[in-house]
Amino acid sequence: MINVVWLFLIVVGVGVAMINSIISGDLEPLKEITASAFNMSKTSIEIAIGLIGLMMLWLGLMKLAEESGLISILAKMLKPIMTRLFPDVPADHPAMGAMIMNIAANMLGLGNAATPLGLKAMMELQKLNKNQESATNAMATFLALNASSVTIIPSTVIGIRVATGSADPARVIGTILFATTCSTIVAITLAKLLGRMKRYKVDSSPQTEQQNR
Repeated sequence: MINVVWLFLIVVGVGVAMINSIISGDLEPLKEITASAFNMSKTSIEIAIGLIGLMMLWLGLMKLAEESGLISILAKMLKPIMTRLFPDVPADHPAMGAMIMNIAANMLGLGNAATPLGLKAMMELQKLNKNQESATNAMATFLALNASSVTIIPSTVIGIRVATGSADPARVIGTILFATTCSTIVAITLAKLLGRMKRYKVDSSPQTEQQNR
């Protein structure tokens, strides 16, 4: 779908430039759009290369945090909250451990580590799902929590700001922490409220499961 959106934007941009050139009798609009395409391509490469060094630094620091047990400590701190958010998931189930580690990794900016942990958590949650055709409340809540995760160290955003020449790239940490905290609260609240609505409830009784099979 995103490819269609980008194609639409490009076609519209080129089309408008052509119409302006025809109306004005000047090829300057087409020259400008061509020059902009090359300039933005150059800028994107410069930003990407500029991010390499910083991302290596942050990933190294985060790996140290992972190896030193900092993520495990954070996971232990999150466990009491997680058991309340996911009452349908046993505290000692592998899904709970994978979800805790995923959220802890996201909070520390370990996106590469968070992705496989999130997939593992969903696979384990599916094993607890009696109705395989629909997501459980726990799965929906985890997805909302993962998408709106509180971010303590926004390493990617900081890296982009550094690459684009920001004078104070870390200045956004407080703002992002506040924004992600608000988004997490809203996401969890809506997931819990919608999960209680009759319209979104899934009948996971054995009879329904047998019918689905």
